[in-house]
Amino acid sequence: MASVGVASTEQYNYDIVRKFTIMALVWGAVGMLVGVFIASELAWPALNMDFALITFGRLRPVHTGAVIFGFGGCALFATTYYIVQRTCQTRLLSDGMASITFWGWQLIIVLAALGDVLGYSQGREYAEMEWPIDLLIAVIWVIYAINFIGTVMKRKEPHIYVANWFFLAFILAVALLHIFNNMAVPVSLTKSYPVFAGAQDAMTEWWYGHNAVGFYLTAAFLGMMYYFVPKQAG
Repeated sequence: MASVGVASTEQYNYDIVRKFTIMALVWGAVGMLVGVFIASELAWPALNMDFALITFGRLRPVHTGAVIFGFGGCALFATTYYIVQRTCQTRLLSDGMASITFWGWQLIIVLAALGDVLGYSQGREYAEMEWPIDLLIAVIWVIYAINFIGTVMKRKEPHIYVANWFFLAFILAVALLHIFNNMAVPVSLTKSYPVFAGAQDAMTEWWYGHNAVGFYLTAAFLGMMYYFVPKQAG
């Protein structure tokens, strides 16, 4: 009986879920603290002490990045990896790929924050990161997509649970949004120019911005709720 219990416990990869959940809490706390500080700067501008690295303009994208991509992103990685395993009744396609997405995503958040405070920015809201980080995001996202879709394809449950359709839409839509919004011509390691200009550039940026809200911050979290709300309601 004990061996059966151990086998059941080891059927799913909960370690990656735990890691992403912990980092969601960490980045949520960081984002909140930075938000409180920059809000205080609006009331007491002298708080920045004329130090460029901690001015409102530099720290505001650090705050939004930590909350949206750090807290929100890690929460979504954790729940998609948890829900797809439970509803498909199978372990993730690759534990190694899951680990790469974890460490890669944490690296992206740190590099993005460093770029923000040092002033390396595309000037695109919610997409300030320069081209090397954009490429890293694309690589990590493709690995994430392969791992998620591969897990669904090797499922033992014939029915694809509704939450997984929301997650699939979120993964594919965010990939398209990220690629087209960040099409740029690099001129150095820390500088690039967008392929679009003027009104077209502005339209592309907010096509990304609004649809990121629609898929990253709405569809994905609806998928999360489609699993956990009925689960808690019994």
